[in-house]
Amino acid sequence: MTHSTLPEEGTGRPADPFTERTPRVVSASKLHRAAARRKAGRFLAEGANSVGAALASGAAVEVFCGQDSLERFAALVTTASAAGVTVSVVTDRAVRSLSDTVSPTGIVALCRSVVRDQREPVEGVPRLVAVGQALAEPGNVGTLVRVSDALGADAVWLTEGGVDPENTKAVRASAGSLFHLPVVRGISESGLVGRAHRLGLQVAVATGDGEVDVERADDVLSRPTAWVFGNEAHGVPDELAAAADIRVRIHIRGRAESLNIVTAASICLHTSARLQAGAS
Repeated sequence: MTHSTLPEEGTGRPADPFTERTPRVVSASKLHRAAARRKAGRFLAEGANSVGAALASGAAVEVFCGQDSLERFAALVTTASAAGVTVSVVTDRAVRSLSDTVSPTGIVALCRSVVRDQREPVEGVPRLVAVGQALAEPGNVGTLVRVSDALGADAVWLTEGGVDPENTKAVRASAGSLFHLPVVRGISESGLVGRAHRLGLQVAVATGDGEVDVERADDVLSRPTAWVFGNEAHGVPDELAAAADIRVRIHIRGRAESLNIVTAASICLHTSARLQAGAS
């Protein structure tokens, strides 16, 4: 149902839109904080791609839409209503309280948590997994999820100490992909290699001084692989790199000193996905 079209009892007039002081908006706005997300088991997904994916996956429990955005997002509003998801029309100020951007999109979904705990059982037999090691930038976490989804990875694992993948910026950067594949958080670095091996995955670390060139390792990289991409500032710790099965470098032909994590992940995951498809 759409909140703004409900008549006020006994008047027949449309109800007023929710404001930034409406309790449901206030409660949802608190989810910008990690502690509130953990306590509620809820998070916010902003923008058409994320809201559409949240609705398609069944994760959305309420959709907030700005008064001026109803026509633009009419299809999403209709989809939500048809699925029995409450659609609440809100004022512009309420939209801004629900958003963490300078220019809010005008539509936000309140979602139940979709990110998994490391203790939950793994579904299926993964062949390609992307591992973010203590990633600190929400945009990188979300984009890693998006790249992994695009290249056919079976899951994304995030080690402990990194940013929350249900952070609003991370969710937005994933462009809906957070709802498409399993994302697991809180994996201990000390248990990472063992976890991968139990699932039949070799562990490959992307590092500038790796002994294996990504362009010359077709026989190795065609195997089921968990790729580890290190923290933006510090890279993969020496202990974890040493425990991995292979350390892989990307040859830089130009004058750039290094590649950012998402670019490196794109190259490595694409290489494995291509080789695995050929092998099968």
